Order: sequence, then C-alpha cells, then structure tokens
Amino acid sequence: MYLIKKLIVCLDQTTLDKTLIQYASFVAKVNQTKKVYFVNVIKNLSVPKEVLEEFPNLVENMINERQEAMETVVKENFGNTKNISLNYIVKEGSLSKKVLKLAEEKSADMIIIGRKVDLPGTGVASLRLARRASCSLMIVPENSVAKLSKILVPSDFSEYSKDALEEAIMIANKHGNVEIVCQNVFTVPSGYHFTGKSYEEFTQIMQMHAEINYKKFIRKIDTKGVKITPIYTKDEDDDPVQEIVSKAMEIEADGIIIGAKGRTAATALFIGSMAERLIQYNDSMPLLVTRPKGKNAGILDYILEI
Repeated sequence: MYLIKKLIVCLDQTTLDKTLIQYASFVAKVNQTKKVYFVNVIKNLSVPKEVLEEFPNLVENMINERQEAMETVVKENFGNTKNISLNYIVKEGSLSKKVLKLAEEKSADMIIIGRKVDLPGTGVASLRLARRASCSLMIVPENSVAKLSKILVPSDFSEYSKDALEEAIMIANKHGNVEIVCQNVFTVPSGYHFTGKSYEEFTQIMQMHAEINYKKFIRKIDTKGVKITPIYTKDEDDDPVQEIVSKAMEIEADGIIIGAKGRTAATALFIGSMAERLIQYNDSMPLLVTRPKGKNAGILDYILEI
C-alpha cells in the first residue's frame, strides 16, 4: 500500500467537523502527510439575479466566511501543522461530485468523510464516494475518538483482503503497539447433511479449512513483525456484516479496514457486497475502505455514473 501524502477532509459546519479534523491530524501524523484539503460543499448557492446586482459581493463574502470558519475549527483541533500544507476549499453543488472531481485533480490518496448518527443527514454520499473514488475512503461516525491500539480486518483471503491487511500492517508498523485481528466469517452450507456429518462436525470441517486457507494467505504477506491474531466466526444468520461489527465491538477495536474491489468498465459501481453492507450497517466505529490508488473507472464511466 501507499502513504497518505494528500488527504481530503469533508467538513459541513456541524459538530462532526471537530472529530474529522482530529482524525485527519491522526492520519497525517502516521503518514507524514504533505497536503490536507479541507472541503466544504454548499448544496445551493443560487441567488436571484436582482439580489446579486444589489449586493455583488454576497457570494464571495459567503465563501470567505466559510473558509474563515474552517480555518478557525482546524486551528483548534488539528494540532501540529509543521511541514503540512493546509488548504481550504468551498464549492457549490453535489458533495460527492465535487469531492470526486477534487480527488482526481489533486491526485488524493485518501478522503475522510463523516457518518452522522444523531445529527441530521444521511450516509448516501459515503456509499457514492466508496463506489467511485480513485483512492481510499475513511468513514468516521460522530463522537469517534482518534486512537489506535486494535484494528479488525475482515478477510475472505482474496486480493482485496490482502490490500486491506497490508494497509493495516503499514499503519500498525508506523504507529507502533497496534494489534491486528484478522477475522474470517464462514458459513455452514445448507446441504451439509447429505455428507452424513452432523452440523457440529461440519462446522469443525469448515473452520479447519478456513484455518488452512489463512496460513496460505498470510505466507504471501510481509507482516513486518506486527502481531496478527486470526479469528474464525461462524455466520449464524446469513449476515456476515453483522458478525463483523459485533466482533469489532466485542474486541473493542478502534476501527475496521476492508478492501474494495478494483474498478473496471465491467465492474463499474461495484465495490463488493461486503464493503457496501459495512458502509450502510456500521455506525459504531471508523471504517477504512482501501483501494489501490488509481484503480477507478475511465473518464467515460465517471461521466456516465455522475
């Protein structure tokens, strides 16, 4: 994986901004980030022509006011800004469209966006960004605390899981004293009884194969001496995402990292059902959806999707 040299942080002038800025500071410190772009997107700046004629500086003043407000809250919550270029951008229009375009223009490595729980708003933008962004996406629920001692990485032993685990290893290696828990959720097939085995016996068989596959999987990865604990969870209710979030809360993880599928013209708008469900279901802890930089659809797909 790669270091987060250029970071985009989506702010909206709510109390969630403080949390996002603190996470941005945390990410910047671990990754030696060079540039942070704080972005505020105003949904609608349409002002009647007559009003603009009477007050020609109205829009400019509004934008300046937003930028000054961002600068104030960043100064209060970002911490040490040495060797980091902080930039403040105010745009008008759709959040996802403007942030995606900015990410392309700036060649961003990560986008940080908030997940509202009690505050008004939805998580639609998070899903759109996860589907279309050409870089990794961190989704931070309100009231989250920027700390790192344990990370949960769900794994089906695929290449996407490998990306996520390598990202977790890099973070843990740079931060220090971080444990990674690698969780495989397995299901006992409905036709197990045709084998002559009991449910309990077939559960043991499925877990044994999961353990074998993990050993093959981990051999291909440079763990850099980071402690990785494999765990195996039987899916009881055909909802692996619920098992993932429940396990993350049980072990008191500070965040979840999952890999998104690379995007091609044939897989446009598809990041993997597991990642999509996690984005929709999880409002308990930070979620990092990793994507190798630049693995996005071509410009034609981008235009058609938006």
